[in-house]
Amino acid sequence: MKLLRTAILSAAMVSAGAAYGQQTVKIGVLNDMAGTYADLAGPGSVIAARMAIEDLGDLTKGWKFEVVGADHQNKPDIGSNVVRQWIDVDKVDVIVDVPTSSVALAVNEIVKEKNKAFLVSGAAASDLTGPRCSPNTVHWTYDTWALANGTGNAIVKTGGDSWFFLTADYAFGHALERDTMAVVNKNGGKVVGSVRHPFPGQDFSSFLLQAQASKAKIIGLANAGADTTNAIKQAAEFGITQKGQNLAGLLVFLTDIHGLGLKTAQGLIFTEAWYWDMNDANRAFAKRFAAANRGVHPSMVHAGVYSSVQHYVKSVIALKSATDGKAVIDHMKANKTKDALFGEGEIRKDGRKIHPMYLFEVKKPEESKGPWDYYKLRATIPANEAFRPLADGKCPLVSG
Repeated sequence: MKLLRTAILSAAMVSAGAAYGQQTVKIGVLNDMAGTYADLAGPGSVIAARMAIEDLGDLTKGWKFEVVGADHQNKPDIGSNVVRQWIDVDKVDVIVDVPTSSVALAVNEIVKEKNKAFLVSGAAASDLTGPRCSPNTVHWTYDTWALANGTGNAIVKTGGDSWFFLTADYAFGHALERDTMAVVNKNGGKVVGSVRHPFPGQDFSSFLLQAQASKAKIIGLANAGADTTNAIKQAAEFGITQKGQNLAGLLVFLTDIHGLGLKTAQGLIFTEAWYWDMNDANRAFAKRFAAANRGVHPSMVHAGVYSSVQHYVKSVIALKSATDGKAVIDHMKANKTKDALFGEGEIRKDGRKIHPMYLFEVKKPEESKGPWDYYKLRATIPANEAFRPLADGKCPLVSG
């Protein structure tokens, strides 16, 4: 099957040791390689997966790990075709990353059907550990519930009690609006309206005018990547924030802030799972990653790819096989996670990886010490509060 205009990035990695008797495991990194989400995931996720394996060193002795990458173009049909060929023809054992929730939800079903493994870093929809949870899937880095809980809570509690949503019209945007709306209402706020824009979008002027006319204190941007940055830039052109309304970036990445520049992005508050400048281990990873990625620093998606691949590889080696995807995921759940970037954590029965989340604010230009120094920490959300309670997700693996 032809990969439908799919760009393939391939990197073969052979561990130390004799070639004789080696077991081969194939890791498929699937994401947007050239479009809206290319900077926050894209080729950088292939680099992160490669680094994860290299950093395990002698643990991989006697094994061969091959990483392949493909572009799903943010389209579920293309992503599904790639995954079916990868599993049926190319013998790929695990699918990694997959931003764009509509694609991830489609891949989720295929991987379950084929009994392989799925490690989600880039997709956000909390349904992946809710009604659509699968015994073959781990949702690693963040999700819409965690974003809403962090950013929505903070803004409502500091006076942002009336909201209008500007929402990407697909599964991710719908889930983020839904989860944030629940937080706003729970905290006594009010949602006065919403509008959905095409994905990906270019011209947000008519949608922003509707948001402005709503007179809501907060315009919640339930989108991501270039959609978010374009909406923020156009809002600045309309003078929306100067007239008293504030923007809430409900999913913001480091690469978005880099593209916007601190002059435009300063003061933006948002929630993330990881930031490169929080400690020495993160800084060391970022330095190596940037050197391999044209100087572009890693996003939390890249960090999540690194972390999830390491835990997966450890489980495969412990089981001496990657053939049974559910068995590998079960082993991952049964053992604590531990790596240089996320530290210690765990994976729940619903497939949700648990770790702290962080509320950040973008620095003013004069506060930044140099390129990529963009965030200041406002609050740490403890791991036991960062994600949706297990009993509330309606995951069949929990209730069934």
